Amino acid sequence: MTYAGGRTILDADSHVMELADFLDDFIDPDHADQLRRRGMEALRPVLDAASAKAEARRADPAVAAEAEGSLLTDKGWSAMGGFDPQERSRVLDLLGFDAQLVFATFATAMFSLPRSLHRYDDQQKLARDLDLLYAGASAQNRAMAAFCADDVRLLPVGYVPLVDPARAVECAEEAITAGCPALMVPSTAAGERAPTHPELDDFWALLERTNTPFVLHVGGGGRLLDRAFHNNDMPVTDHLGGGENIRSKDYLAIHHSPATFLGVLILDGLFDRHPNLRGGCIEQGAGWVVSWMHHLDYAQRAFKRTEEPLRKLEGKPSDYVRKHLKFTPFPGEPVGWMMEQAGAELFMFSSDYPHPEGGRDPIAKFEAELEGVSEADRAMFYADNMSGLVGTRV
Repeated sequence: MTYAGGRTILDADSHVMELADFLDDFIDPDHADQLRRRGMEALRPVLDAASAKAEARRADPAVAAEAEGSLLTDKGWSAMGGFDPQERSRVLDLLGFDAQLVFATFATAMFSLPRSLHRYDDQQKLARDLDLLYAGASAQNRAMAAFCADDVRLLPVGYVPLVDPARAVECAEEAITAGCPALMVPSTAAGERAPTHPELDDFWALLERTNTPFVLHVGGGGRLLDRAFHNNDMPVTDHLGGGENIRSKDYLAIHHSPATFLGVLILDGLFDRHPNLRGGCIEQGAGWVVSWMHHLDYAQRAFKRTEEPLRKLEGKPSDYVRKHLKFTPFPGEPVGWMMEQAGAELFMFSSDYPHPEGGRDPIAKFEAELEGVSEADRAMFYADNMSGLVGTRV
């Protein structure tokens, strides 16, 4: 019996745990020496230990069997299939999931830009960093596609920065051609432009034309909270035991970036211009969606007298949410109540495998909050909504 039992499950959030050389075979040689490797090099002892454990699993069936027995308790680089695609296929066999969106974890930090371009006084340096940004994104997308290439259940998520509209289209086209059925975009302004700026219309049109959804993910909006809020002479660790992961006050702000980004898309009429465009909000909770939908509708009512784009909207903002967007709750959030309040069509199951935030038994935590929910609505949560997001790929 698999972890899923007899239920059809599509997992809207999982990850690769990259090794230090994840991008090396895919990065343009002209940019290879520009990758910011300090963070990965600092993890060298952890990565070496994880590689040794993976080799032991490959060499000794008893060691592999022991790892299978702790499938949902081993996390990070220690988990089966974190960086070995053959092992990852075995993981899906054991979990019983029919498909899994797969995101990168650390590679993006090796080439990403600072959140604000105002920090650049040197335009030549900005140009070099933009070149690295798109070379790195292209390399990451090819690496993700390669990781998932031999198992149709593994769905690689590409990454497309929007700061340069023309290069965003090129990057997206390449990622889609390489086999990425969904594209992550940062949940921030596109450099000095709104994500709805006319110069980005070709990007959104490409996604619509190719039936490719965009997705947002935690980390895509930069720092969650001003660090000064933690300077209270009451230091705490994060819930995983470290010091720089998400803590309670970070959690308070986790939805700010996606709520603003998606609200801008709706209020600026992007979905009227691209009526078949779809998007997902991943690993940023979903309890906030209920009040956010009311907040959006009020924004339209309160400001449409003075803002023509709001008067031009063909529907209420909350209607666009239900038609175009999906969200992944955290295990333990009141999913049944959320479905009742906002609609069963909005929410998707995710495991976050092999990240520890997914917990040791996400299905049990979700089931505890789905008591009294119909089997049809449960099927939407566990599979149908993600199928609707990703389209014909699953």
